[in-house]
Amino acid sequence: MAAMHQEESFWLDATLDKREYGDLCAALELRARSGRPMPGFQLKGAELNGVNLVNHGGHHGYILHQADLYRANLQNAHLFALDLRGSSLMKADLRHANLHCADLRDCNLLGVRLDGARLDNVIWDRQLLQERKGRELAQRGNPAAALQYFQEAEETYRNLRLHLERAGLFEQAGLFFHREMVVRRLQLPRYSAQRLLSWLVDLFSGYGEKPLNVVLFSLGLIGLCGLLYFLVGVEQGGQRLGLDLGQGLLANLMDLLDCLYFSVVTFTTLGYGDISPHGLARPLAAFEAFVGSFTMALFVVVFVKKMTR
Repeated sequence: MAAMHQEESFWLDATLDKREYGDLCAALELRARSGRPMPGFQLKGAELNGVNLVNHGGHHGYILHQADLYRANLQNAHLFALDLRGSSLMKADLRHANLHCADLRDCNLLGVRLDGARLDNVIWDRQLLQERKGRELAQRGNPAAALQYFQEAEETYRNLRLHLERAGLFEQAGLFFHREMVVRRLQLPRYSAQRLLSWLVDLFSGYGEKPLNVVLFSLGLIGLCGLLYFLVGVEQGGQRLGLDLGQGLLANLMDLLDCLYFSVVTFTTLGYGDISPHGLARPLAAFEAFVGSFTMALFVVVFVKKMTR
């Protein structure tokens, strides 16, 4: 019992320089194979080149929560399915390491080196630690401290995106590019034209990563303009199409469908001419045609970007 307590103290003591320990890799592997969780292990700057922390034959990987791996050398390490939640991997060297299926949620990944690392099916946070902290500080009214975290988050997202692109994992790289642009927006003055424009680009296209947003916006605008045409009225063959309380429900419904058809034709700038706007419908049609031509061009750009990765 005393030996076990002494061993535990060794791993949890942040004052000990683990680099001076003889065969740290073998000791850590032996500790992992004991099956006991390894929370809070202090491995700052540890030399763990080629360490094997794979739980062979187990249904789950070993648990290494809240570990301090700041500047640790983990080159060529075998970390398949390792649960590293809450750990600090800040500036850790994970070049050519196997991180397949590893859990990196709540980890500090600022400055981590991942050249040649295997990153398939890694479990990432939707929002990295720095972004969450920055948002919390911004909500508490501390923009200066929040700005620092947002800058760190942008740097981390960019670093991860680049490594994922090199590894051919473009879907995940696209998600990190989106988060990178979001935290860049959060660094802009709160009530500025730049921030508003950036938000609109995110809303309409997810910074080029969400073609579905463009489609949904298009359908929404077509539906809204069709309803407005129905309220203000358009003309077909000299007859008015639009809301008429003197008509029955079926007649109004048919006019509404005609107005939606006119909205589609206007949005796509086809302009068949069978239905024409008049009065207030004219500026509305001009606005819809302008936005429609821009939106279709945007969709082509976003779609091509996604398909050519």
